[in-house]
Amino acid sequence: MCDLDYPISRVSFIATASAVGVASVGALGSPAFAASESLLAQGGSSGPLKFRWLGGGVAELATPDDKQIMLVDAWIWSNTGYAQYGLTKPPELSSGAAYADHLAARNPDAVLVLLTHDHGDHIGDYFELLRVLSDQKLNVKTVGQSDMMRAALVPKFKEANLDPAALVVNGGSGANFGGVATHGGMRATLVPAVHSTLSGVPAAGFIARIGTTTVYCSGDTDLFGDIALIGRRYKPDLAIVCIGNGAFTMGPLDAAEAARMVGARDVVPVHYAHNPRVLGPEAGETFRAEVARIAPRIRVTVLKPGSSALIG
Repeated sequence: MCDLDYPISRVSFIATASAVGVASVGALGSPAFAASESLLAQGGSSGPLKFRWLGGGVAELATPDDKQIMLVDAWIWSNTGYAQYGLTKPPELSSGAAYADHLAARNPDAVLVLLTHDHGDHIGDYFELLRVLSDQKLNVKTVGQSDMMRAALVPKFKEANLDPAALVVNGGSGANFGGVATHGGMRATLVPAVHSTLSGVPAAGFIARIGTTTVYCSGDTDLFGDIALIGRRYKPDLAIVCIGNGAFTMGPLDAAEAARMVGARDVVPVHYAHNPRVLGPEAGETFRAEVARIAPRIRVTVLKPGSSALIG
């Protein structure tokens, strides 16, 4: 039990609940638990990471030499996240062929596509992306929740004339929660998100390791207490968090609390200004101001769609 003054705000309730939960986990301080926790923690010192916001909830991560490239979701040339900024989509993001040429010119050793869930603003260009990257003979693999990969999406892979056993990590099985996918020098662990899917399988986030940087990718989610446990367990250096509010996900205030809870040094807000039912471009600065208020040591990078930053 804990003492709370009522009425209590939603953020205060989550913060209090997560603190109680983490304290309870900490109480399990047996040598065996401490050893397993040490093995699970992937974070630590990190070098620079190339980050490009592709609009909406979609991002591209790359090592500085472009040898390892990771995509968080796959809605790129169909992405509608540029209009509210008055921006024209860069030519290399304007079609599947153009993007495949763009990646091929960077000569990566490996490309890993993370799929958080099957809503259109995340999966919209997914199958075409896998096709054009495969046609370019790039070393591409993908990972998502295991039941989505080995059952729900199999007919769509077949419609696209793609072999999930060849493209999906772990022999077509993907990963379940706590499960790990590796490709090239990259690693991704599936973590929970509080959201829905069209197929009925659970939506997910990821803890990704690329180069020397550990990244928390929230996917589409509401604020929930185990974000603090994800932070404690994996110690991410960078958090990519949805902030769009409206009909679908947490907004800037709750997302700032999520950033505080997960404990990353750097954070980038995404999933806003891409449709009329979410907040517009102003949400990025609202998020920055809220993070400065509750967690001033966190560095916030607010981008425009198509723009890039070197983080770390």
